[in-house]
Amino acid sequence: MERILIIYKRGRSDAAQLAERLTTWLTSKGFDASARENMADTGTFNPPPPPPMEADAVVVLGGDGTFLSVARQLEDRQIPIVGVNLGGLGFLTEISRERCFEDLENVLAGAYEIEERMRLRVVIERAGREVFSQTVLNDVVINKGALARIVDLYTHIDGCYLTHYRADGLIVATPTGSTAYNLSAGGPIVYPTALAVILTPICPFTLTNRPIILPATAVIRVDLDDKAQDVTLTCDGQVGHRLAPNDRISIAMSPHTLKLIKPTSTDYFEILRTKLKWGQT
Repeated sequence: MERILIIYKRGRSDAAQLAERLTTWLTSKGFDASARENMADTGTFNPPPPPPMEADAVVVLGGDGTFLSVARQLEDRQIPIVGVNLGGLGFLTEISRERCFEDLENVLAGAYEIEERMRLRVVIERAGREVFSQTVLNDVVINKGALARIVDLYTHIDGCYLTHYRADGLIVATPTGSTAYNLSAGGPIVYPTALAVILTPICPFTLTNRPIILPATAVIRVDLDDKAQDVTLTCDGQVGHRLAPNDRISIAMSPHTLKLIKPTSTDYFEILRTKLKWGQT
């Protein structure tokens, strides 16, 4: 680990200042360190191509949203990544600002583990032609617009018919994403290194449509009917694509995992208790 790239949250002067301090600190220790502001790829239907990342490790300064954005930019590059949260604890940015230098010192000394987090690859086909593809760490969400009618989603698993969801939408989540939109929609929490895919309908018309956990190898196909209107596919809650009638969405496990650097001081269950306020009165 010689070349370290620091990517910090856009529009945050405190993030830029911390990035400058980290760069100076790492350089003084003999590392080839550089820093740059995160690119603006969120909240868009046409994300720009990711910039080059010539590094042995990436340090993200921001929150879980910044981390997800950088994870997408990594694409299939197997560069380990670690997150420093500039607010409280995050599910992905597990190092706090207060422990930043201490935890990174331990990481540089070899006191860390690499967690392999599974990702999903989503492809949209329109009239037999691929029109969109993306790799996601958290989730793929198909949902209707605010004023749109209920959406009909004909869903198959490994070529076998599962069901016809009539709902406000459908969440397809990884274990890492199980604590995001999936949790808010009533889906289960799945340990982040598990190999599984979670299907969670959003406000289903049929109340017996419940979340289902599938093996990671499952290939999920969702077909829209010819009446679909104002339906959008969103990746990690940040990048989206407008869907058209009769579109076909295919979702499968990506062959490329995300390599997450975990300092030995971090505890997933402590993060769960803190974020979800378990045991607090």
